[in-house]
Amino acid sequence: MTRTPDERDAEWRARLSPLAYAVTRRAATEAPFSHQGFAPGPGTFTCVCCGAPLFATASKFESGCGWPAFSAPLPEAPVAEARDASHGMLRTEVRCAECDAHLGHVFDDGPGPGGLRYCINGVALDFAPDEG
Repeated sequence: MTRTPDERDAEWRARLSPLAYAVTRRAATEAPFSHQGFAPGPGTFTCVCCGAPLFATASKFESGCGWPAFSAPLPEAPVAEARDASHGMLRTEVRCAECDAHLGHVFDDGPGPGGLRYCINGVALDFAPDEG
């Protein structure tokens, strides 16, 4: 059975917190330094909407920007990029290619060999610690 866009939207609203809904489904941004953080240790950051694995703790770093920052997504991560000209700026938006959730933006001012900083809204992610 095919759901209408309104039905799918109602499902997202029921499943997500109001802030997670605003960020992932309406491309809002959580306030900098507002996310409570994640459990320490190795693991995988997944999409809060669909559970797709996106980033590993090995690529996470402290950028001082106020949002979780990663140098690269997982090799097989369903991460899509799109041009974002909103708010009078030209940026590259990062979305989950599985469910089209807005995650954040990617910038070319990061550390490491790729020089990228994936600046991701914490509320758009869940964290699954490695077992063991």
